[in-house]
Amino acid sequence: MICQLAGLLRLVLGYTFVLMGTVYAGSSGWAYSSWKPDFYPPKLSAAKFLSYYANQLNSVEVNYTFRRFPTEKLLNGWIGATPPGFKFAVKAHQNITHIKRLRDAAEPLSEFIATLQPLQHSRKLGPVLFQLPPFLKCDLTLVKEFLKGLPGHFRAAFEFRHTSWFSDEVYDLLRRANAALCGAESEKLVTPDVQTADFLYLRLRKEEYSPKARREVAVKVADLARRGDVFVYFKHEETPEGAVHAQQLLASIDSP
Repeated sequence: MICQLAGLLRLVLGYTFVLMGTVYAGSSGWAYSSWKPDFYPPKLSAAKFLSYYANQLNSVEVNYTFRRFPTEKLLNGWIGATPPGFKFAVKAHQNITHIKRLRDAAEPLSEFIATLQPLQHSRKLGPVLFQLPPFLKCDLTLVKEFLKGLPGHFRAAFEFRHTSWFSDEVYDLLRRANAALCGAESEKLVTPDVQTADFLYLRLRKEEYSPKARREVAVKVADLARRGDVFVYFKHEETPEGAVHAQQLLASIDSP
């Protein structure tokens, strides 16, 4: 289905890209009945939302894991509903990022990573996103120590929401750990375009993306994908624009 849609939209949009890395695109969530009928078919049951979503897009950002540790049964259900190659990017639990605020977080980090083993074993685990609270200011020693505790078998991305983090010293620490600086943009804050890992992670959170803005996103993502895999997620809301924009982005890109 994705390939058929790609051929159609390349004709409509009039541009295409050939890349070295893979572009993984989606939205932050999928369980929205209000996406009918513009994304989900009108009669599709909620139990089939994920399998339908995964036939249209190749990745999703999971916010559920910020509030709860996922059970093995839940993850196995997600795995069974999605095709090979689909990736789940997961947001780190709030105990790590908002309660501990990365300090003395080795135990909850280890517990959280352990819960993700079904995704890891099925090769469907995308990056783990550590989204820090907006009031947390830069602390080089804190992030340096936290990075040391990250296991080397998974991709980590960091979304800093205070401008004090945007410095060469922070970027250098991320590079040493091969951790990505999350490129997040909203009306309130835009992260600098700095690559710190062998993959890239983008969160497009503005309220609206015009056709011109979406074309600019496609060009940017195509350029980034020449440097490695790109994970890009549009904002989810009660309307399906984010998922539709992600469809259009994938359709405009030829990815091996």
